[in-house]
Amino acid sequence: MQTTAQDPIVPAAPRLAHRVAGLLAPACIAVFFMATVLTEVFGSPAAVAQLKSWIVAPGLWILVPAIAAAGGSGMFLSRTRRGRLVDAKKKRMPFIAANGLLVLVPCAIVLERWAGAGHFGAAFYAVQALELVAGATNLTLMGLNVRDGLRMAGRLRPPAAVTKARS
Repeated sequence: MQTTAQDPIVPAAPRLAHRVAGLLAPACIAVFFMATVLTEVFGSPAAVAQLKSWIVAPGLWILVPAIAAAGGSGMFLSRTRRGRLVDAKKKRMPFIAANGLLVLVPCAIVLERWAGAGHFGAAFYAVQALELVAGATNLTLMGLNVRDGLRMAGRLRPPAAVTKARS
């Protein structure tokens, strides 16, 4: 069994799965976010409808398992870890999951249906705004989790101000 230098008890495979899922999920949200903004600004209604269709399938079929895999593998890896960074990541994950499943997924499905039917009224743009805010929120929280994960792995140092304050 291959193990990593950071934690000899945990095999390398769960760490790799966590790393891949933990980067894939925010990458999906970032791509969805940027594509939505660019298509809304520069695209036709047909382009918006096509994008919404792609976000639902295959997009959600990639995003939802990636979020679940990142959260599940993170919980598995954190069994043997303690500390402020682990606690912060554990506190963010339920909100990321709830925001994804209760806001982002329903918004994506509703927007895909409305765009496909050509309904681009005030309700469409209200739901679109909600989806963009929820997406930006999840992207921020996932970014914080990536940052803390890099710090835990020793690949990212804390800012100089924090280091000096602790001295």
